[in-house]
This record gives sequence, C-alpha cells and structure tokens, in this order.
Amino acid sequence: MPGVHLVTDSSCDLPDDLVEEFGITIVPLTIRFGQEEFVDREELSASDFYKKMASTPELPETAAPAPGKFEAAFRAAKEAGADGVICINLSSKFSATMASAQNAARAVEGDLDVRVVDSRSVTMGLGNQLVAVGEAARDGASLDDLEQLAVSLSERTRVFGGLDTLENLKKGGRIGSAKALLGTMLAFKPVVDVSTGEVVEAAKPRTRTKQLQWLRDKLFEQEHIERVSVVHGDAPDLDAFLELLAPRYPRDQVSIGSIGPVIGTHGGPRVIGVCWQIPA
Repeated sequence: MPGVHLVTDSSCDLPDDLVEEFGITIVPLTIRFGQEEFVDREELSASDFYKKMASTPELPETAAPAPGKFEAAFRAAKEAGADGVICINLSSKFSATMASAQNAARAVEGDLDVRVVDSRSVTMGLGNQLVAVGEAARDGASLDDLEQLAVSLSERTRVFGGLDTLENLKKGGRIGSAKALLGTMLAFKPVVDVSTGEVVEAAKPRTRTKQLQWLRDKLFEQEHIERVSVVHGDAPDLDAFLELLAPRYPRDQVSIGSIGPVIGTHGGPRVIGVCWQIPA
C-alpha cells in the first residue's frame, strides 16, 4: 500500500479485522512445545495453544523471528509501493524480536526508510499503539510524525495483568523485578505492571476475586484515558470481570482481545489484564 506501511510481530494480539483495516504486516514468533515448533497465528491459534498447554507437562517456549523475516516484510512493503515503514514491536526487555527488526532495518538502509520503535508493551498494549499509528497514517501523517507518535504512545501505554499462576513467568525467565513474588507465589494471585516494558510487581491480592477487583479499581482511578482493552488467556471469569467494569466502561466501550501464544507462554493460563492509553 502506498505511503507508510506498518509492520509488527505476533505478540500484538490484534484481531484479524484490524490487521486488514490498517494493512499491517505481522512477522510471527515461533512457539515450541519440546521438539514441536509452531508458527504463531499461522499454525497455532490462541485457543489451540491453551488446549495444548493444558494437555502437556512441558511449558512452551518462544523464539524471536530471524532478521530475514523482518527484511522480507520490509522489502515486500517497498514492492507494494510503501515509501516508508514504521515497525513497532514487543518490548525489547522480553524478547530479541526488536533486535531482529533493527538488524533488518539496517539491511534495507538506502533502499527503504524503516523506523523501528520499541513499544515497551505487550499484547493489546502494543496492538492499540498500532491502531493509533495506523489511524494517523491513514490521515496522511509523515513518517517522522508517525515515529514521534509511536514513541509517545510507548510512554503513555499502561498494561496490568492478573496472573493465575507464576509458574510460566518464573520458568520462562521473564519475572523481571517481580522476583519477590516467587517466595509467596502459592498464597497470592499477583498483579503485575508491564507498563515500562518489564514485569514489575503491582499487588498481591490473596484471591482471584480480589485480584479482579484490584484491576477494576486501578482502571477506575484513571480520569482521562483512551482505548480501554481487556485481554485474557482463556479466562473462565472474563464475563464476571467485564461486569465489574460495566458501571464505568460498558462492554460496548471496551475492546476484548485474546492473549495469544507469545504472551500466554509467559502469562500462563487464565491470565487476565487491562490496557489503556493516557492522552498526550
């Protein structure tokens, strides 16, 4: 598509209709269960992922795309008429995906102007950044302006997640500065803050009910916010959480997304979270 093309990775958890609406190219990560390897979104859906995780003793692992995958996406954008690319990716503190994209951008230097931005976010925190940048691109914003917007959004995106288990985060090595949670992981249903691109302990409610109430209260504290999303990993209490939010944010004002295999690998089953953007 002419103008500026958007590229991201499969951790964005954007639904297909939005991917198509904004012409976004998704470079997939791969998910491994032991010796089995699956291409995210292409060979493994979110629902199939959680079923597989429940039926196998092995915890899954993720692998970043090779730089060549991003380079192919950038060159395809150029062939389609793009005069520039904004590539927004999963937090660099979680994955080597950003580094792959940066290497690919260097490989096409001189052929195509590619700006790679660290979302400092995950799941629909990243996805909503892409939607905001996509809307600005559709309105004719320049590559410089879009890059500036993407960087600004990375600083204004908030993501909080309620974990049903810390096992995945612990074994995947993505526990970040929330290590203190591990000593008491059985006694709590922790909430983590991923707003800075790494996992930080936010709260240690003792029950799932209190965890969901904490997430609601955190959201309700915010006075002026945009793009509220609820994301979940096959959480059986999704409807109950949406009911908690309904007095302030009715269901038709909240986008609901499935946490796919990339973030689900670390968040674990039944993870539930809320994302929003603070206005500039």
